[in-house]
Amino acid sequence: MNKNPVNGMRDILPGEMALRNYVLDVIRKTYRSYGFTEMETPIVESIENLTGKNGGENEKLTFQILKRGEKLDLETAKTITDVADSGLRYDLTMPLSRYYAAHNAELIKPFKALQIGPVFRAERPQKGRYREFYQCDIDILGDATNQAEIELILATAAAIGNLGFKNVVIRINDRRILKAMVLHAGLPEEDADRIFITLDKMDKIGIDGVRETLLSDGVSETSAEKLLSLFSEENGSDDQSVLTRLGQELYGDPDAPVIRNLRQIFTVVNAAKESEFTLRFDPTLVRGMGYYTGPIFEIAVPEFSSSVGGGGRYDEMIGRFVGQNTPACGFSIGFERIVEILSDRRTEVPGGTEKTAILLEKGLSDEKRTEALKAANQMRAAGKTVLTAVMAKNKKFQKEQLAAEGFGNILEFYEKPLE
Repeated sequence: MNKNPVNGMRDILPGEMALRNYVLDVIRKTYRSYGFTEMETPIVESIENLTGKNGGENEKLTFQILKRGEKLDLETAKTITDVADSGLRYDLTMPLSRYYAAHNAELIKPFKALQIGPVFRAERPQKGRYREFYQCDIDILGDATNQAEIELILATAAAIGNLGFKNVVIRINDRRILKAMVLHAGLPEEDADRIFITLDKMDKIGIDGVRETLLSDGVSETSAEKLLSLFSEENGSDDQSVLTRLGQELYGDPDAPVIRNLRQIFTVVNAAKESEFTLRFDPTLVRGMGYYTGPIFEIAVPEFSSSVGGGGRYDEMIGRFVGQNTPACGFSIGFERIVEILSDRRTEVPGGTEKTAILLEKGLSDEKRTEALKAANQMRAAGKTVLTAVMAKNKKFQKEQLAAEGFGNILEFYEKPLE
C-alpha cells in the first residue's frame, strides 16, 4: 500500500494494482449477476450541478476549474460561478441523476445502474480517505417500491461477502423518521438539514458532544433534550420494539407507513439473504448528503471504525434536472477502504494464468532474440502470461523480484549454451 500520498493523490504500485483489480472484478461480477448494467459519466461536471445543494457538506470540498480567457473576470467576480464554470465530481450520484435525465428515453425501466470510477474531494487526507478515490455504486432508478432497497442491500452484502468479509452489519434508518424527530422536538422543519449535520457526528463526538453543539447553534435546552431523548432511550432495545415505540411517539401509530416500510425491508431481506450479514435499525444513522428522502443505510465491518459503504433513497434529485421527481435509490461501496483492509490482511490475489519470464542475455543476436520472442508468442497462444526482458547485471536479484511478482517459471536465453 502506498504510504506517501502527494496532496492526497497517490501512485499505485503493481502489487496494490493487482489487489485493486481483483476487488473490482469481484464487485463487477457480483453486481452483474443481480442484473446491474455498467455505465459511465464524465469526471468533469458543470459548476451549477456541483453546487446545487444536492451534495451536502461535500459541495464545500469541490475541486473547481477556473474559467479561461475572456470568460474569467476576477475584478467583477462575486460568486463561485463567476470564476468557475466546471469542477471535478465529488461523488457518482449527482452525475448519474444528470445522466438519467438526459438519456431517460433510451434506458430500460427500472434502470439498474452500475457505475465505477474516480471522484475527488478537497479534504484532509487520512487512512482510508484521499482526495482522489474510487467509488463503486449501484442504483435503481424508476422503482418507487421498497424492492429497490431490498435488492441494493442484498447485492451489496453479496459483494462484500464474496470479498471474504465476515460479521458484516448493515445499518438502516429513514430520513423521514429523522425529520419527524426534529418536528417532535419543536424545531422548525427548515432547520432539519442543519440539525442532521450535527446528529451525523454522534458516532464521533457522542451524545454529549451533539448536545453541546446543538445548544451552541441556538437550539433551546428543552428542544435539545427532547430530541436527544429519542436516541438515548433506544439503547439495548431490539429493532422491532424500537420501530414500534418510534411509530407511536412520532406518528401516533406503531404501524405508520414509514415504520411499516422498514418492517417490510427487514422481513424480506432476512428471509431472502444468502450472504452472512446482520441488518440492524439504527435511529442515530443520518448520512451527510442532503439529497436523501427516505431509507438510508451504511455498511460496517469489524476491521474498520467507520463505514465502508452507504446509500439511500433520493427521489427528488433527478427532478431538479427534468422538473419531475423520479424514484431513485443507491448504495455505494467504499472501495479504497475495502482495499486498505484487504491489504492490511495481506490478502492473496487469486492466481490467473501461468506466468513465465524469459530473460535475454545482453547483446543477444537478432536470430537468437527472434527465437526467444517466437517461443514467448507460442506460450501466449496457449493462454500463458509471458514477460520478456534483458538480463540485469544482478541476475539473482532480478529473478527474486520476478518470483515475488508471481513469475513461477523463468527461462534464460543465451547466445551460446552455458557449459
